[in-house]
Amino acid sequence: MKYDYLIVGAGLFGSVFAREASQRGYRCLVIDRRSHIGGNIYTEEIDGIWVHKYGAHIFHTSNRKVWEYIRQFGEFNHFINSPVAIYHDELYNLPFNMNTFSRMWNIRTPDEAKRKIREQIDSLNIQEPKNLEEQALSLVGRDVYEKLVKEYTEKQWGRKCTELPAFIIRRLPLRFTYDNNYFNDPYQGIPKEGYTRLVERMLEGIPVELNTDFRTSDYKKLAAKTVYTGMIDEYFDYCLGVLEYRSLRFEEERLPCENYQGNAVVNYTSHEVEYTRIIEHKHFDFGQQPTTVITREYPKTWQKGDEPYYPVNDDRNMKLFAEYQKLAQKEQNVLFGGRLGMYRYYDMDKVIEAALSMAEQEFR
Repeated sequence: MKYDYLIVGAGLFGSVFAREASQRGYRCLVIDRRSHIGGNIYTEEIDGIWVHKYGAHIFHTSNRKVWEYIRQFGEFNHFINSPVAIYHDELYNLPFNMNTFSRMWNIRTPDEAKRKIREQIDSLNIQEPKNLEEQALSLVGRDVYEKLVKEYTEKQWGRKCTELPAFIIRRLPLRFTYDNNYFNDPYQGIPKEGYTRLVERMLEGIPVELNTDFRTSDYKKLAAKTVYTGMIDEYFDYCLGVLEYRSLRFEEERLPCENYQGNAVVNYTSHEVEYTRIIEHKHFDFGQQPTTVITREYPKTWQKGDEPYYPVNDDRNMKLFAEYQKLAQKEQNVLFGGRLGMYRYYDMDKVIEAALSMAEQEFR
């Protein structure tokens, strides 16, 4: 065996594991079917602007160990995510906070907002939510749901809220302060040199081969063990069936203006706009460039060959995933990880936690 570990996927999970293994003296080879490293956090420089090619990625965590770990590989700025939402001709702050409620109901105090929401929830008298719509209504009332949740969610999932299971929305946080910080985590920001440079530093000294499809190669024979971060059902040739995902289409545009929308992320919550949000990348790094780059994000139904972004974690798919996990446990010398290998939506800090945990278990 030429290598101790073959890591399939040069995204965040695979790169963290490769770094940990390499530092312990293990020989690693990283392969990826794409033409670049970094997976979905890949960034590319355009006109001096770091463009997030696969949607907005804002790093945030409450885990100090993870925060210190990631900052080994690059300096972070102090960006705070404060998105806004547009519903027809109305503009609201996100998350749902006192700025949102003040704009919606012309009120000023937390007690007024709480009373308004409680009145709406009580009037609906929903005891056991049967679908996502009833679940959301029982959490935030009719006004917030209809303007900021309903149509946006239907665009995301490609189904009516009445056809989606209630568990998709376990909670909708209501904040009764005038604070537009989307995340509660104490550590947040974006790497000043982009995420790609961050991953490059993780993979320094480790051989990486791109444009390489694991399924059509014999690379597995080169290593004693494989760490697989691709789709778990694809690894087994979909022998038990296909797991569902939602995919995305990105429409990128370079504009000859300094400032297009005044914010990094603007959500469009009504059906009248086909895309779910527009990202203006320069605002992630407080850019002052004379031009700007925006990306419109369109949800779409995933089909084989598309990039899988969001697992559809309903009962049918979770039962199918459990069956694939049984096959994975029988697979000798193969470790499955990452959002595709574990069929789970991970924030970036949770990806790092999971990769570090796998490394600790593997090398103890």
